[in-house]
Amino acid sequence: MDSFENALALKRELDSLRPISRENEQRIMQKFRLDWNYHSNSLEGNSLTYGETKALILFGITAQGKPLKDHLEIAGHNEAVEWVMDVVQGFFPLTQAFIRQLHTLLLKESYEVKAITPEGLPTSKKVEIGQYKKQPNHVLTSTGEIFRFATPEETPSMMEELVNWYREQESQPAVNPILLASEFHYRFIRIHPFDDGNGRTARILMNFILMKFNFPPVVIKTSDKTNYLSALQLADAGLIDPFVEYITKNLVSSLELMIRGARGSSIEDPDDLDKELELLSRKINSGDTGDERTNELVETLFQNSILPLFNAFIENNQKFDRFYYEVRCSMVTDEGIFDPVYDLNQVLSEITIAELTQIHLRYHFSQFKNLVFGNHTFGTNITILLHPTSYVISYGLPKDIIKKYTQPLLSAEIREIVAQIMNGHKKAITEIANSK
Repeated sequence: MDSFENALALKRELDSLRPISRENEQRIMQKFRLDWNYHSNSLEGNSLTYGETKALILFGITAQGKPLKDHLEIAGHNEAVEWVMDVVQGFFPLTQAFIRQLHTLLLKESYEVKAITPEGLPTSKKVEIGQYKKQPNHVLTSTGEIFRFATPEETPSMMEELVNWYREQESQPAVNPILLASEFHYRFIRIHPFDDGNGRTARILMNFILMKFNFPPVVIKTSDKTNYLSALQLADAGLIDPFVEYITKNLVSSLELMIRGARGSSIEDPDDLDKELELLSRKINSGDTGDERTNELVETLFQNSILPLFNAFIENNQKFDRFYYEVRCSMVTDEGIFDPVYDLNQVLSEITIAELTQIHLRYHFSQFKNLVFGNHTFGTNITILLHPTSYVISYGLPKDIIKKYTQPLLSAEIREIVAQIMNGHKKAITEIANSK
């Protein structure tokens, strides 16, 4: 297949760019995580928009008027995705216990769902997390026919066969990871081992397999749902190749995105740009410039700008620890003084970020180790002021940085701010060293 050869060529190109910088890898994986969570749940009927999904995952902000169940689905799916992204880095075999644990993370808690009996009559049943189905979960198709999956009695042995098949295929020297992941997805769906969450679980397991072989995850987009289901239906008819081809084409898109990200280029999809332009058009036509602060804008600013700036500030200050006996990081906010700060994320978790008006982060050095040069102290500071229509970054230079909330700090700006602060400290130590 042309798409398969294309995928392998792109994989070789991606491998040549490894190792990917930490900053770019975090940017890429966050993009995959957000897209994966939104689209995989939306395929199953979740009502949260992409923006609402992003706000929930990154900042814990719920969408007004949307069902609690939809929020729980996103939260559970995100937890399952993060767990898989973590364990795939080590040796973690794909077993039935692994699959049941994944299902437990995905669905979080048991609940009731509508169902049909083997005779096609409506009923309800309780979905038990992490447990194989106890009742049939056949589905009523649009043609009025019942599509039958494995029975509850058949499921345990068929899952054992599936896992054994996978482990045998995985161990083959000439294993084809794309074919293996695609076929596992289909075989899993054909069993439908759980009462609910089978589609989401199948897609996570497929991506777990791909990532084990250093491929990026595949994201099946909601807008392409018809083609996805059509490819699965062809597989039901005994034609697995179209489904493998479908997954491969989507994998090509993921590989292209990851290569762009590895090179430091934009990883936004064309439809993302269209959405942003449409949003800008609405704002301009309505006279809304988007300058005033909102809770969501402040939360986004923290995630994408202030937290990376603070982390870089602390990390670079630590390079000077060697010159002093005592060092201490502290933070002052509207909500109190945190002194010392050992874990920045822990401190920020205790603060209502959306309500802050000021944050002062200070790194203090005292008792110069070589007393021949005197008992010198030094301090570096960053101050963030959060005004109604703009935020200000002050760090000891005559000119502050002032931006609107819709204008994040660029990576280059963060590097420049930190470099200027560190150069000031280096200059001070140089002067001390040259004074004797």
